[in-house]
Amino acid sequence: MEWLYLSISILAEVSATTALKASNSFTRPLPSLVVVTGYGISFYFLSLAMHRIPLGVAYAIWSAVGVVLISVAGALLFGQRLSSPAVAGMTLIVAGVIVINVFSPAPVH
Repeated sequence: MEWLYLSISILAEVSATTALKASNSFTRPLPSLVVVTGYGISFYFLSLAMHRIPLGVAYAIWSAVGVVLISVAGALLFGQRLSSPAVAGMTLIVAGVIVINVFSPAPVH
């Protein structure tokens, strides 16, 4: 269940961050409500995931997947482009998370 909780947390965070852009500095009510609700859901489910996934591992996955998904959302929804260095940096972030998960002796409880 902890991986499902982490997935829900990531999706809620990505939704909230995407809505943050759409909220136009909290001047649009519906996107602003999505921001507040999404972050609340995200942190709640992240806390549930951390009952069994070590803090560093859970946060590394949450942030890395979030960065990649937010970048995709920015490109698809807002027409934002990523530079080659940005793509390279995100690739390194994802590679780091893979290294942590594959080679870390920290067990999932």
